[in-house]
Amino acid sequence: MGSIKEIKNRIKSVQDTRKITSAMYLISSTKLRKAKKNFEATRPYFDAISHEIKRIFRIDENVQSRYFYPKGVIENLEGTYGFLVITADKGLAGAYNQNVIKETVRMLEEHEDNLLFVVGECGRHYFTTHHIPIEQSFRYTAQNPSLYRAREITNVLLDRYDRGEITKMYVIFTDYQNSYSEEAQVMRLLPFHKADFNVQPPAWEKKVKVPFKFMPNLSEVLNNTIESYVLGIVYGALVDSFCSEQSARMNAMDSANRNSQEILNDLKVQYNHTRQAMITQEITEISAGAKAMKRKRERKALDAQKELIRMLKKKNEEE
Repeated sequence: MGSIKEIKNRIKSVQDTRKITSAMYLISSTKLRKAKKNFEATRPYFDAISHEIKRIFRIDENVQSRYFYPKGVIENLEGTYGFLVITADKGLAGAYNQNVIKETVRMLEEHEDNLLFVVGECGRHYFTTHHIPIEQSFRYTAQNPSLYRAREITNVLLDRYDRGEITKMYVIFTDYQNSYSEEAQVMRLLPFHKADFNVQPPAWEKKVKVPFKFMPNLSEVLNNTIESYVLGIVYGALVDSFCSEQSARMNAMDSANRNSQEILNDLKVQYNHTRQAMITQEITEISAGAKAMKRKRERKALDAQKELIRMLKKKNEEE
C-alpha cells in the first residue's frame, strides 16, 4: 500500500488522463458527424451514376468496356493485382488498423504478383518496417477524406489499369455499418461484372419514348461513366474508413473513461483505507504515549514516596 502522497499523485494522473480521453471522444464524434454529412451530400450523384450504368446495359447488354470482365471469364485473371489499402494516421482506435493490415497480408499471401497503394501513416509504417514493398504511398493525411483526394487516387489507379500494369484492383478498407459494428472488408474495384448492373428498371423510372443518342459511341460513354463510378467507390471507401476510425476511437476512449472511473474508485477506497490507517496509528501512538507518561509519573510518585519513607526511618534511627 502506497503513501497518501503517492495515491493522491496517481489519482491526479488518472484524472488528467481522463480529461484527454474525454476530449478525444468528443473530437471523434464531431469528425464522424461531419464526414457522414459530407458523404450523404454526394451520395445522390453517385447513385445516379450507378443508375445510368444500369440503363446503358439495358439498352445494349453486349456493350464492351475495358473495365469489365471479358466475355466468358468469371473471376480468375492472370497478371498483377493492385491493392489500395486505407488505414489511419495514428492509433488509439482499438483494432481498427490491425484488422485492415491483417486482411492485406492475407491477400498478399494468396497472390504473388502485387502492387501496394497505401493511404495512412499506420499502413506505411507497418509495411515499411516489415519490408513489404509499397508501389505508391499517398502522402496526404487520411484524416480529411475529400472528393479531390479521392479523384487523385482514382486517376493513379485508373492510369495503371488502362496501361495494363494492373489486371485486377482491390480496395481494402473498414466498412462502417454503425457505431458498434465495423468490419475490415476486401472489395474488388476493377474489373466489374456486367451482372452487377443487370437489374430491372425501378418503378419510378420513366419509360424512354425517344431512343438516347450516345456520342461518340455507347462504349466510350460507358467508360467515362465507369471512371466516375470508381471515383465514388474510392471516395466512399475513404469516408467509410474515416468514420470507422472515429467510431473505433470513440469506443476506445469510452472504454478508457469507464476503466479510469473504476481505477479512481479503487484508488479512492485505497486512499480512505490508508488515511484511516494513518489516523488509527496516530491515535494509537498518542494513547500509548499518554499511558507511558502516566506510568512514568506514577513511578516517580512511588519513588518519591519510598524516598520519603526511607528518610523518615533513617531519622528515627538516629534519634
